Amino acid sequence: MMSALAFLWNATRGHRLMPWRSEYLKWRIETYSGRKAESINARQFWQFVWQEKGNLIRFLAWTSEVQRPPHHQD
Repeated sequence: MMSALAFLWNATRGHRLMPWRSEYLKWRIETYSGRKAESINARQFWQFVWQEKGNLIRFLAWTSEVQRPPHHQD
């Protein structure tokens, strides 16, 4: 959970109260969805978040897994 919050904190740097203005998040949305980053506004941002909430939750869970030290099996 902490790594997911850390990701969100870093991804919204400079725009924490208005994440739709984050160039990084707009670029990620453009890469994922094909929507042009420069055209993303608050409404489109929240619409994307709502529509993709399952995938976004899985992504944040994955960031937690990646941040964990590897578990060695003998």
